[in-house]
Amino acid sequence: MKRKGACNVLACLGVILLLAGLVFGAEASTAPDARIEDALKVLQEMSQQEDCGTMADLLARAKGVAIFPQVVKAGLMFGARHGRGVVLKRDSVNGQWFGPSFVEITGLSYGLQIGVQSTALVLVITNERGMKSFEEGSFTLGGDLSVAAGPLGRHLEAGTDIELKAAIYSYSMSKGAFIGFSLEGAKVNPDDAANELYWKRSASSSEFLQRKATDSRIRPLVKELSGLVLKGGGKTSV
Repeated sequence: MKRKGACNVLACLGVILLLAGLVFGAEASTAPDARIEDALKVLQEMSQQEDCGTMADLLARAKGVAIFPQVVKAGLMFGARHGRGVVLKRDSVNGQWFGPSFVEITGLSYGLQIGVQSTALVLVITNERGMKSFEEGSFTLGGDLSVAAGPLGRHLEAGTDIELKAAIYSYSMSKGAFIGFSLEGAKVNPDDAANELYWKRSASSSEFLQRKATDSRIRPLVKELSGLVLKGGGKTSV
């Protein structure tokens, strides 16, 4: 029994050290401008997939989007995840994008899981409550806010929107292998350091997401998002 307990402690410590190494090893790419560039690459790669049509359809009616170029999850019974992302708000009436605001996602878990996985993650925010959570600050996915795997296929079936009840629909592309990946229980927090670097001052996420996304640094990402919105039949601002 003592040996088993010691093994669990060592496994937990190993996961923490491994995840810390992966997180801090990628620190150089977490600057706001680099994160935006990585988010653009993720979106471009996803848009080339045959079944990205439903993601475009959801974006066409979305209130916002959060893109995490890399969410690293490591586990050996005990698990941990960490990633940094960028959030943009959308006016679904005229198609104008606002932001960005920068965020972090973290989480711990226990159960049947083994391995290391790096996941590019896109969260399509489909209602006002979901967008408000990102504006207000910290919240928990699956707890404070419902999250579900995004539907796949070339287009949403007629009437499917009636069934779309979650506040957020997630799309991901993974490298590596992991058993038991889930967003349930993950915590999303503002990345204050990145926000201050980008905006050159401190303010709330809500304030950043009230600013039109017209800065030259964010424009390429907005252009890519707007292209997907048009594919989904939605409006984009001029």
